[in-house]
Amino acid sequence: MARAGNIKWSELLPALLVFLGLHLNFTLAQLRYAIPEELTVGTIVGNIAKDVGLDRSALETRGFRIVSGSAVPLFELNDNGVLTIHRKIDREEVCAGVTNCIINIKTVLENPLEVHYVGVEILDVNDHSPTFPDNETHLEISESALPGARFQLQAAGDPDSGANSVQNYKLSQNDHFRLEVKDRGDDGKIPILYLQKPLDKEAARHHILRLTAVDGGKPARSGTMTIVINVLDTNDNMPVFVKESYSAMLEENSPVGTSVIQMNATDLDDGLNGEVVYSFGNNVNNKIHKLFEIDANTGVITVKGLIDFEGKDKYEIDIKASDKGLAPLATEKSVMITIVDLNDNAPEIEVTSLSNAVPEDSKPGRTVALLSVTDRDSGVNGKVICSITEDAPFTLTPSSQENMYSIITKSVLDRERQSSYTLTIVAKDAGETPLSSQLTIGVKVSDVNDNSPKFSSNPFTFYLAENNAVGVPLFSVSAHDSDEGENAVLSFSMAKNDNGNTKIASFLSINSETGEISALKSFDFESVKTFQFHVVATDSGSPPLSSNVTVNVFILDQNDNAPVILYPVSSNGSAEGVEEIPRNVNAGHLVTKVRAYDADIGYNGWLLFSLQQVTDHSLFALDRYTGQIRTLRSFTETDEAEHKLLILVKDNGNVSLSATATVIVKLVEPKEAFAASDVQSAAAEDEDSHVTFYLIITLGSVSLLFLISIIVLIAMQCSKSTDYTSKYLPEPNYDGTLCHSIQYRSGDKRYMLVGPRMSVGSTIVPGSHANTLVLPDRRKTSDEQVTFLWRRKSSAEGEKQKEERISLEGCSRTSPPPMCSHAHEPYTPF
Repeated sequence: MARAGNIKWSELLPALLVFLGLHLNFTLAQLRYAIPEELTVGTIVGNIAKDVGLDRSALETRGFRIVSGSAVPLFELNDNGVLTIHRKIDREEVCAGVTNCIINIKTVLENPLEVHYVGVEILDVNDHSPTFPDNETHLEISESALPGARFQLQAAGDPDSGANSVQNYKLSQNDHFRLEVKDRGDDGKIPILYLQKPLDKEAARHHILRLTAVDGGKPARSGTMTIVINVLDTNDNMPVFVKESYSAMLEENSPVGTSVIQMNATDLDDGLNGEVVYSFGNNVNNKIHKLFEIDANTGVITVKGLIDFEGKDKYEIDIKASDKGLAPLATEKSVMITIVDLNDNAPEIEVTSLSNAVPEDSKPGRTVALLSVTDRDSGVNGKVICSITEDAPFTLTPSSQENMYSIITKSVLDRERQSSYTLTIVAKDAGETPLSSQLTIGVKVSDVNDNSPKFSSNPFTFYLAENNAVGVPLFSVSAHDSDEGENAVLSFSMAKNDNGNTKIASFLSINSETGEISALKSFDFESVKTFQFHVVATDSGSPPLSSNVTVNVFILDQNDNAPVILYPVSSNGSAEGVEEIPRNVNAGHLVTKVRAYDADIGYNGWLLFSLQQVTDHSLFALDRYTGQIRTLRSFTETDEAEHKLLILVKDNGNVSLSATATVIVKLVEPKEAFAASDVQSAAAEDEDSHVTFYLIITLGSVSLLFLISIIVLIAMQCSKSTDYTSKYLPEPNYDGTLCHSIQYRSGDKRYMLVGPRMSVGSTIVPGSHANTLVLPDRRKTSDEQVTFLWRRKSSAEGEKQKEERISLEGCSRTSPPPMCSHAHEPYTPF
């Protein structure tokens, strides 16, 4: 520690400890230090961090600082929490006229908010000598003055306080006067000259005395004043005040000219010796002269300046009454003027500390700010009540320190609902006519990563045309996060361990920033019709939060498969065949049937047959839907024996694909035809026996698989919600030989796409299901069911036609949608 003058700081420590022990219950400070004035800048006052028990390593991050309203602070804190002197302190300047000079300091730490109060007492150093207002003063005393007469002298002033102020007066040695000292407490000691021996003008016309004022410092300092006493001729009586004591009450802010009190003194002499005039005493300072004035003739004291209770609450003024004699006599009397406080000061609100931002996950009771409220008035006029006007999740609570309030949270905060608050603090005093003031502060709520990302849709459903381009973005998913900053920055990724979809997901790539999904392969509708995977969105918070979404992808069929001719097929693989028929057949005879297959579905798989080339257009006709070739008339002798038919098979895609087949029809005589027919029948019977055996095995296997499929389907339906995502469903009653169909849903309608599926050795007739297929809608029962009758004719001529019924949902009776009706256009529905 530093030294000040001849005083050692170590010598003051025991006195400080005793002082703290005696006055601890009366201080607002948690810590109390005492230092002498006039210490050099940088001198250590105390280690606050150590004395309070703070973690030195966290002081900088928590913003340990002094909260001071002074423009030039007296103290400062270094990085280690040590309190040092910022500028030289003059006690007489900082605490003028105050006995105990204590400077209160508020130190603040944040995160969490913490306030410590420190009191620094400035100890006086005897660095000033007593001084008198004038170096020389003159007194006129009549030689008739009796012993015991008293004459008040001007007091000396000393800026120091306590023991270092003026403690005593000394008068130079003389025969006529001695010195008395009157103690006025806060106003100091007043020297009074006491006449102890009558004066004689003839013996001495003048007396010169020296008055010395001495302070209590060690070493003591002193000041002197010369007193010149002029001895006057006889003036028998001096003025005498009517009252023993005078006092008055005066309201502050009284207008100039207001009468305070009237002094009254009388003099028993006649003439000028009996006329009394009034004036302020010699010890009245200039400040009182600016506030009050006295009428010399009437003795009425009036207000001259602004009276402020907060500046001083009472004044003791010496009034001198003197006569007008040649040797005037005078006497003095004190008047006590007490100032009455009025409620003329509005409360003042000071923000001691304010958190930059309050985390939204703060628990109720967290301190947001500290307020200091002061009112310069006294009594009830200085009692202040504070409140918050807004309906906000904050409240004001009084602190343990007087006139200190804390703004704390009273409920849970949610930044996503409201990110900032504007609070208006109103401070109102308890005066009869209350005065108030208000202060507006802003409180910002900082974000905490408490919201998971949310996808714009759940699930996502996309329709993708097959044969997509590789590496090109196909679709994208989007999500948002209600948090802000890093907590709202999202990254997308494919879910790992996606059960059952790992293989498909391995062919997909997602942009982690935009959510765009591209494929690493081209999808084929005929191989994969639908698949599902999951996307995960993760924010950048700490710890990160994530959510996932299901993505359903449906592959849309494109016309990328040309029809395949199943019959006729020659031994070398070309679509060419020879048919022999008797020359005597009638019109309408079935010559043969061209069979074809298209792997696509819908219109893309709906095949039409047409004759491109024929030898004689009058002999043969081709059914454009079934591919059946029949005779148009009976043959004649003039007709050629061999005819070549070129059949074109094309699908109904937007860009049609086609294939051709060649059928050569040979006309033979009936006997040859019957022989050939017998040979073919024998071979067919032998072949049919084998086919029948294989067919029985096949039907048994299919039936078993069908039964298992039904059981599995029922189990799945029981475990699922009936609200299905729109997707393609395989037809449960499809037997795999005549046609294939796909059910799909669009809105609240379900459709069945039917396309021919040709197989070797079978007669292809659309609608060849063996039973009626009813598709119930689990969501609605109001969908209309339409039953169509399809006729299938067997290849054996003359066989009775069979009728089968197929019920299709979502098809109109009068105009079924294309996806329902295109496969059966040539037949008439019931």
